[in-house]
Amino acid sequence: MGWLSMPSSSMGGHKTPKAYLDTQLTYEPRQADDQEINGLRVLKSVWSGKTYYAAVESYTGAGEVLEVTAIVCLVRWNPNAADGFIFGYKDMSESMGPCEAECPASVLALLSSSDNPYKLNWRNRCYRNLRLAGRKLDDGAMIRFADPIEFTDGSKISEFRVRKEGRRMVLTSLNGYGRYRVGNLMKLAFEIVPERKPPKTFFG
Repeated sequence: MGWLSMPSSSMGGHKTPKAYLDTQLTYEPRQADDQEINGLRVLKSVWSGKTYYAAVESYTGAGEVLEVTAIVCLVRWNPNAADGFIFGYKDMSESMGPCEAECPASVLALLSSSDNPYKLNWRNRCYRNLRLAGRKLDDGAMIRFADPIEFTDGSKISEFRVRKEGRRMVLTSLNGYGRYRVGNLMKLAFEIVPERKPPKTFFG
């Protein structure tokens, strides 16, 4: 499915993409052309700006729960759009193996077990990204990348010292010279290098 874009007048009174998408993914079971269409309800959803993630439960008219699956929507949201089309989205199921794989643990925890390889691959990528993002970097920590990072000045560096400046995080070379910015640092694979502390000196 491609992108669907709309002005605020087509959002059914909803003020945010999350509210609109929650409503679109919620409906009662019904009959259509002698065929029963199962109901759908959102158990948990999170909108992070450019991506919407939801755990969606399907159920029958008798109330039987069939499955809880993940829905991923790419979101464009610009309340000041010059053409008036302030909201656009593109939806997909986890079974389609979305590239976006930063689903929160609170949504992943609600999903039904599955042996679908596309779902499993997507979930594994989400959990990997959660593990990477969850690493704690202290001020002064030493980190090492498997492959050196090349910068615009031609330098190639694999080991850095972490320096925190308020909410900002910058990297320096181990000798303290140079300042480097690495985009999406916490999404990258690196190891935190334990450093030996000098033994304590005891005076008799």
